[in-house]
Amino acid sequence: MKNLKLWSLALASVLAFSSCSEEEEDNNNNDNNTPQMVGIQGEWQSSGTNVAPLLANLFGTDSIYAEFRTDMTYTVEQYDTTGASLTLTGTYSQEESGINDIWTITVNQSAPAALTSEGMFKIEGNTMTYEVVQTSPDIGATPPNPADGFGSSGSGGVALGSLNIQTYQSVE
Repeated sequence: MKNLKLWSLALASVLAFSSCSEEEEDNNNNDNNTPQMVGIQGEWQSSGTNVAPLLANLFGTDSIYAEFRTDMTYTVEQYDTTGASLTLTGTYSQEESGINDIWTITVNQSAPAALTSEGMFKIEGNTMTYEVVQTSPDIGATPPNPADGFGSSGSGGVALGSLNIQTYQSVE
């Protein structure tokens, strides 16, 4: 049971997501009526030591490629050290927290299993730091809190610290 909870938590930590109001979306178009990227929107890649230790140690995760589209959908492809892959899809919402340029996110995964994850991310230049945990179905995980900073997620009353922090680089 503990391994199932950790697996669910690790799977959830692969994800991060965002949303804005219709008015914000209208204001985020450029002169060519092309949506402008906001928050997490874009393509991201994580590999090697940037992969969260929880994923690397439990599942042999080698690399992750994530695309967060302006239509508020996402696709995440996760690869392990043998080359096997897992594709995650769903929708997301994001909101600026007002604390240290950190955004909060909610990820509503539809495949390969329906679940919801909550967390946060911060983008500095071409680097994104993110941390999320599964909140539904409930596995006893607590999402990170912008006021407490990265490393504040927990599972079963135990702080995860840096084990659940993922680092991504923008793919341009």
